[in-house]
Amino acid sequence: MKRFVCLLLSAGLVSGTAVFFAGCQKTQSPDTRYEITAEYLPETSTITGMVKLEWRNAGGEEISALRFNLWANAYREGAAHRPVSPVHSASAYYDGTSYGSMEISSVSGAESWEVTGEDENILSVSLDEPLYPGDRVTLDIGFRTRLAEVNHRTGVTENTVNLGNFFPILCGRSAGDFYECVYYPDGEPFFSDCADYSVTLTVPREYTVASTGKIQSEKALESKKEYTMSASNARDFALVLSDCFEVVECREGDVSVMYYYYDDEQPAAHLALAREALGYYAGTFGDYPYETYSVVQTGFCYGGMEYPALSMISDDLGEKDLLYTIAHETAHQWWYAAVGSNPAENAWQDEGLAEYSSALFFENHPDYGYTREGLAADALEEYRAYYSVYSQVFGDADTRMTRSLGDYLSEYEYRCIAYDKGMVMLDTLRESIGDKKFFEGLKRYYSSYKFKIARPADLVGCFERTGVDVAGFFDSFLSGKAVL
Repeated sequence: MKRFVCLLLSAGLVSGTAVFFAGCQKTQSPDTRYEITAEYLPETSTITGMVKLEWRNAGGEEISALRFNLWANAYREGAAHRPVSPVHSASAYYDGTSYGSMEISSVSGAESWEVTGEDENILSVSLDEPLYPGDRVTLDIGFRTRLAEVNHRTGVTENTVNLGNFFPILCGRSAGDFYECVYYPDGEPFFSDCADYSVTLTVPREYTVASTGKIQSEKALESKKEYTMSASNARDFALVLSDCFEVVECREGDVSVMYYYYDDEQPAAHLALAREALGYYAGTFGDYPYETYSVVQTGFCYGGMEYPALSMISDDLGEKDLLYTIAHETAHQWWYAAVGSNPAENAWQDEGLAEYSSALFFENHPDYGYTREGLAADALEEYRAYYSVYSQVFGDADTRMTRSLGDYLSEYEYRCIAYDKGMVMLDTLRESIGDKKFFEGLKRYYSSYKFKIARPADLVGCFERTGVDVAGFFDSFLSGKAVL
């Protein structure tokens, strides 16, 4: 996610996490398929539906329960972990405080179920019998998501309906178990494995739908309209709805590129940037993994937000920030959507790569007014300012890059570490090992971990397989020992 933030200082405690390096590990994602049938009702601001999950235990352990993230519950009244930080509340809640929620109405195909977790954020489903490696299970989950009026990932904005993280999604697998995480306002805690999706959504007839998946059909039903969509090897599935959308479209190779907008005097130019970025990243890192890519203007209190094959772009950006945000979110199609990581524990792993990929794009497309040298210098300057301010205020500055989202003291600190220091680290690495090995390492990383989950050690290992010893270099940055 690309965000533009002001300085927010807050006190707190942080804890350390050790970093260990190893060679490239290839983790096989479980066979997972979602079939979602849902309807959006604007009169109640709700989306009601059914999720049919087919899941194969591809791990080596016996499984007796499945756990799902209920991300929309973070919007409910009384939530301990709110999705919007205080600094952005005014711009997010455009009509005053508003609440949402996710309710589970039924689960069939299991012995029992309950909503648990630290913040009512987990659906725990006990199975009728244990699943041994290779066994399969099918569950049907009824849900109702009530949407807050909020310019955020999940909510009704002033011109659109953002349906990111709107359904129960299986927690990602980590160290042989399902990884639970609460919703943090800084960063993206969303950690899930790739799956195939088939989605049928009914909306009022006047609405247009932008989708993660390829739209297979669009059928009129008297006062309503039914969309059928599909996506393969997607880490999540998001939608944006609006009765205001206009759409421009082009192709980049075999990929359909679309720009959905309602307030843009230069839609063709912004579509062209998305197409050029898609083509550049495909040529630099590896082929784009989906059939479509949708860039969607919407109400959003940050700069933008990435989902597989879809990027939300704030309607409140100036032209230069808009150009940068489109490039940044498009880079996330490689670093997050295709190559997964755990952003709740290592936010730099996708954000740092997306930031530096944006710099690479602008380095090769100077007409947009950015330079790689300028972006890297700005990142270093902001990081040093953070270090100076935090050292003076708190007596020290925590410069570790490997830490949980909950360990960051503020959104400002999160940005300076995950984005800025990530940019500086990768630019320094490139200058140290040269372009040939740098780009070879990124291509190897993409090809080795596309549709999988990569650890920090896996990224390091892929560079080392090019014949360079970079373990110490990465450790100095990630552990906070490097002096910048």
